[in-house]
Amino acid sequence: MTREGDTPQAVRVPAARVGLSTASVYPESAPAAFELAAALGYDGVEVMVWTDPVSQDIDALRDLQQRYALPVLAIHAPCLIITQRVWSPDPWERLRRSKEAAEVLGAETVVVHPPFRWQRDYARNFVEGVEQMSAETPVKFAVENMYPLRARGREFIPYAPHWDPTSSPYRHFTLDTSHTAVARTDALALLDRMEGRLAHVHLGDGSGLFRDEHLVPGRGDQPCGTVLERLAGRGFNGSVVVEVSTRGLDREQREADLAESLAFARLHLAAPAAPAAHLGAV
Repeated sequence: MTREGDTPQAVRVPAARVGLSTASVYPESAPAAFELAAALGYDGVEVMVWTDPVSQDIDALRDLQQRYALPVLAIHAPCLIITQRVWSPDPWERLRRSKEAAEVLGAETVVVHPPFRWQRDYARNFVEGVEQMSAETPVKFAVENMYPLRARGREFIPYAPHWDPTSSPYRHFTLDTSHTAVARTDALALLDRMEGRLAHVHLGDGSGLFRDEHLVPGRGDQPCGTVLERLAGRGFNGSVVVEVSTRGLDREQREADLAESLAFARLHLAAPAAPAAHLGAV
């Protein structure tokens, strides 16, 4: 609160857009995500390509885009275990189809996970293959931080080269703040390692359990607000996409959680404006 006699501090809001992942409305489908995003005031939608037939249909997505006047900010490639045969059993073909969808729909980013270790041929050429595909399109392939699996006191890394993509020279990254909770890694340190190549953010929270919780930001132990404030201070102009779990909620509860997540993002993306001298003013 500004005290009497104080000069109010100017605030600037960065160019980052706040989007809603279609995964956030599961078990409802992509049309529900577009409907809720438009009703709540989100800036766009990220399409998680999975078993939902609409998420796989570029024409249907284009119709939704036009009906709700909302851009598709990103395509999340089908990288999950349950989506290994969506579009094609060939992971490179799935990435090519994701790129095509992004280009047709005007999305800036394709979110992609590191390969599973058992995808040996894919993993062997993944770094070079993503670089080659990135050179062929303005679409950004943003590789997402994942996490190890733990059971009976042992840790298993299911991804190759690693669950932390900053160990490889990718052009772009996606930072997921729910995944940092599962990995028990420092989200702010990871943000710093990604700086300059961070293209996309998945906003969710977690409490450090051995599973991906995707809580509403502010309900876990991750520094979600600080991450957003640092992004705002650095002039981040990518997308911040709310990716939370609303499974088991009715429509009214789901809408409330998504509205709370959007409000959290808007609040913490506001940053103090730089002094006039730093802006080049006389």
